[in-house]
Amino acid sequence: MTRVNDVAVPENLADLVIHMAGVGVRRGGNPLLAELDWAVELDERWVVLGPNGAGKTTLLKLAAAELHPTTGAVHVLGERLGRVDVFDLRTRIGFTSAALNGRVPSDEKVRDVVMSAGYAVLGRWREDYDGVDTARADELLVALGIGHLGDRTYGTLSEGERKRTLVARSLMTDPELLLLDEPAAGLDLGGREDLVARLSALALDPDAPAMTLVTHHVEEIPPGFTHALLLSGGRAVASGLIDDVLTGENLSETFGQDLELHRSGDRYFARRR
Repeated sequence: MTRVNDVAVPENLADLVIHMAGVGVRRGGNPLLAELDWAVELDERWVVLGPNGAGKTTLLKLAAAELHPTTGAVHVLGERLGRVDVFDLRTRIGFTSAALNGRVPSDEKVRDVVMSAGYAVLGRWREDYDGVDTARADELLVALGIGHLGDRTYGTLSEGERKRTLVARSLMTDPELLLLDEPAAGLDLGGREDLVARLSALALDPDAPAMTLVTHHVEEIPPGFTHALLLSGGRAVASGLIDDVLTGENLSETFGQDLELHRSGDRYFARRR
């Protein structure tokens, strides 16, 4: 570990997809994150779990290079935020969120929603796409189980179909890092289980990028995720291998209730005692 401007920088930075050291984020005098240390390696799949207001989305925005820390240092794909052109960096990151869902034009064709990620735009305008782009978009739609919807407009899709479209979009540029902010939020049971199964297949693919998924619910954790970070009040409660971190005690501390955790096969379930 070396220090640059009094910030710790690991020697193996090239092997880390995300590295945060002493990170804090404040808005209007209020701390959203505080004294956070976190590192993600190339072959890891992380779930970030915590209640509303825990700082999960803020954390993901840092990792997506959409937000700069107030204190500490954030390195993403070997580049330090504040010393890199974030517009270039963002092309290497796949990111989907509920906020993005609300920005997609309702009359946009599903295939174009996916393809336009190559230009980092929403709403096709004057960009030039070729057969390779179309084939890539169609391949991703098929992989997410919605290949038959390419010519449909986004506004006609169900919530589950929209979520899968945005996951396909996030993979369009073959990113080095994939960030998923509550991808199962608002889905019914069938839609959630379908999405969890497809994200599990992606997580288990050794050629898939490093992944971080934010959720409120342990039931939404896809099999194949290897690590977990529990957040509460902007601070880390526990971080590390998922089997070590996901315990009833840690969940109780994270959510401020007496919770018990159950595991059935490779899925998790929690309830109040």
